[in-house]
Amino acid sequence: MKNLSSRVYRSLMRVPRGKVTTYKALAESVGMKNGQRAIGRIMNRNPDPIKVPCHRVVRSDRSVGGYAYGTEKKIKLLSREGVSIKNGKIENWNKIIFRF
Repeated sequence: MKNLSSRVYRSLMRVPRGKVTTYKALAESVGMKNGQRAIGRIMNRNPDPIKVPCHRVVRSDRSVGGYAYGTEKKIKLLSREGVSIKNGKIENWNKIIFRF
Protein backbone atom coordinates (compact mmCIF):
# COMPACT_ATOMS: atom_id res chain seq x y z
CA MET A 1 0.00 0.00 0.00
CA LYS A 2 2.88 2.37 0.74
CA ASN A 3 4.14 2.23 -2.85
CA LEU A 4 0.60 2.81 -4.14
CA SER A 5 0.16 5.72 -1.75
CA SER A 6 3.38 7.30 -3.00
CA ARG A 7 2.21 6.97 -6.60
CA VAL A 8 -1.16 8.49 -5.73
CA TYR A 9 0.42 11.42 -3.87
CA ARG A 10 2.82 12.11 -6.77
CA SER A 11 -0.07 12.07 -9.23
CA LEU A 12 -2.15 14.38 -7.03
CA MET A 13 0.70 16.88 -6.80
CA ARG A 14 0.20 17.52 -10.53
CA VAL A 15 -3.19 19.13 -9.81
CA PRO A 16 -2.53 22.88 -9.72
CA ARG A 17 -3.92 25.44 -7.31
CA GLY A 18 -7.48 26.42 -8.22
CA LYS A 19 -8.22 23.08 -9.91
CA VAL A 20 -9.78 19.88 -8.59
CA THR A 21 -9.82 16.24 -9.59
CA THR A 22 -12.10 13.39 -8.63
CA TYR A 23 -11.39 10.30 -6.57
CA LYS A 24 -12.16 8.25 -9.69
CA ALA A 25 -9.84 10.24 -11.99
CA LEU A 26 -7.04 10.07 -9.44
CA ALA A 27 -7.50 6.30 -9.13
CA GLU A 28 -7.40 5.91 -12.90
CA SER A 29 -4.26 8.07 -13.10
CA VAL A 30 -2.39 5.37 -11.17
CA GLY A 31 -3.96 2.44 -13.02
CA MET A 32 -6.74 1.59 -10.57
CA LYS A 33 -10.10 0.97 -12.17
CA ASN A 34 -12.90 1.60 -9.66
CA GLY A 35 -10.40 2.52 -6.95
CA GLN A 36 -12.26 5.54 -5.59
CA ARG A 37 -12.68 4.14 -2.08
CA ALA A 38 -9.01 3.20 -1.87
CA ILE A 39 -8.12 6.74 -2.94
CA GLY A 40 -10.34 8.11 -0.16
CA ARG A 41 -8.51 5.98 2.41
CA ILE A 42 -5.13 7.09 1.05
CA MET A 43 -6.20 10.75 1.18
CA ASN A 44 -7.36 10.29 4.77
CA ARG A 45 -3.87 9.07 5.72
CA ASN A 46 -2.00 11.84 3.91
CA PRO A 47 1.09 12.46 6.07
CA ASP A 48 1.80 15.90 4.57
CA PRO A 49 -1.39 17.79 3.58
CA ILE A 50 0.62 20.98 3.00
CA LYS A 51 2.76 19.36 0.30
CA VAL A 52 0.16 16.87 -1.00
CA PRO A 53 -3.05 18.85 -1.64
CA CYS A 54 -5.66 16.19 -0.81
CA HIS A 55 -8.28 18.94 -0.43
CA ARG A 56 -8.28 19.15 -4.25
CA VAL A 57 -9.88 15.71 -4.58
CA VAL A 58 -13.68 15.87 -4.82
CA ARG A 59 -16.55 13.57 -5.71
CA SER A 60 -17.65 12.96 -9.30
CA ASP A 61 -21.09 14.41 -8.52
CA ARG A 62 -19.32 17.75 -7.90
CA SER A 63 -19.81 17.58 -4.13
CA VAL A 64 -16.85 18.42 -1.95
CA GLY A 65 -16.58 15.04 -0.23
CA GLY A 66 -14.81 14.30 3.02
CA TYR A 67 -11.63 15.65 4.49
CA ALA A 68 -9.56 14.45 7.44
CA TYR A 69 -9.74 17.95 8.98
CA GLY A 70 -13.45 18.44 8.30
CA THR A 71 -15.51 19.48 5.32
CA GLU A 72 -15.62 23.14 6.37
CA LYS A 73 -11.80 23.28 6.35
CA LYS A 74 -11.75 21.66 2.88
CA ILE A 75 -14.24 24.23 1.57
CA LYS A 76 -12.16 27.05 3.09
CA LEU A 77 -8.96 25.76 1.44
CA LEU A 78 -10.62 25.35 -1.96
CA SER A 79 -12.24 28.79 -1.71
CA ARG A 80 -8.87 30.37 -0.93
CA GLU A 81 -7.60 28.85 -4.18
CA GLY A 82 -10.48 30.40 -6.14
CA VAL A 83 -12.75 27.35 -6.36
CA SER A 84 -16.39 28.42 -6.09
CA ILE A 85 -18.65 26.19 -4.02
CA LYS A 86 -22.38 26.66 -3.63
CA ASN A 87 -24.58 24.38 -1.52
CA GLY A 88 -21.69 21.94 -1.15
CA LYS A 89 -21.18 21.61 -4.93
CA ILE A 90 -18.27 22.79 -7.05
CA GLU A 91 -19.31 25.50 -9.52
CA ASN A 92 -17.78 26.06 -12.97
CA TRP A 93 -16.94 22.35 -13.08
CA ASN A 94 -15.74 22.27 -16.70
CA LYS A 95 -13.33 25.14 -16.08
CA ILE A 96 -11.68 23.82 -12.92
CA ILE A 97 -11.66 20.05 -13.33
CA PHE A 98 -8.12 18.76 -13.86
CA ARG A 99 -7.74 15.96 -16.37
CA PHE A 100 -4.74 13.68 -16.13
